[in-house]
Amino acid sequence: MCRDHGPIFVTREHNGQHERAVVDWGYNAWGNKYPPYDLDDAIPQHIAKLRDVPLFTPGMVLEGGSIDVNGRGTMLTTESCLLNQNRNPLLDQTEISRALRDYFGVEKIIWLGDGIVGDDTDGHIDDLARFANSSTIVTVVEENIDDANYPALQENMRRLRMARDQNDRLFNIVKLPTPGMVEAQGQRLPASYANFYIANKIVLVPIFQKPNDSTALKILQEQFPNRKVIAWIRAN
Repeated sequence: MCRDHGPIFVTREHNGQHERAVVDWGYNAWGNKYPPYDLDDAIPQHIAKLRDVPLFTPGMVLEGGSIDVNGRGTMLTTESCLLNQNRNPLLDQTEISRALRDYFGVEKIIWLGDGIVGDDTDGHIDDLARFANSSTIVTVVEENIDDANYPALQENMRRLRMARDQNDRLFNIVKLPTPGMVEAQGQRLPASYANFYIANKIVLVPIFQKPNDSTALKILQEQFPNRKVIAWIRAN
């Protein structure tokens, strides 16, 4: 997925000019799960050259789907992914946080815990909680106490309710349902309505032919009034 191994652009206004640069985070196929990945890891360098923009290389593994930002100085991420030993075993949370602040320019980092069952990314934030705007976070919550995702998602909700933004303000937290169990070839898939894609005029939302599809689409349309929410059938 290009979201994970592609370039992450950073921007700034400087001396009246709008400037862009590429940050080339390392990519190791979600913890060395799917080698070879050397060509994927080289993509940001090539794009920076093609676009003729500066390139910064932090020397740290990070996939695009593991972080989300509100554009005002706050970032969402997870402990299960960024602190996983299969990403940056020589860096601790303090060092990783420093790199995030230095290369993204964020002031506040909100750490959630574990991801959902079946997620081979080790808990990307893009399956859990996303910024709908600078002060609103939509997050998936499992209400079925017998579901394997219940404990982790309830704990993430607890953390979000206590989280504050770059100005020390609480967020507006909007709950998204989960689709429930989605399987393929006897294996549970990491199905989540939070794994949507925001484009200029639309929001693409994965659906799974489950009863909660329509509920999730309605909730997200309310959060993105200036974009058309479009369903994308992800799995049977």
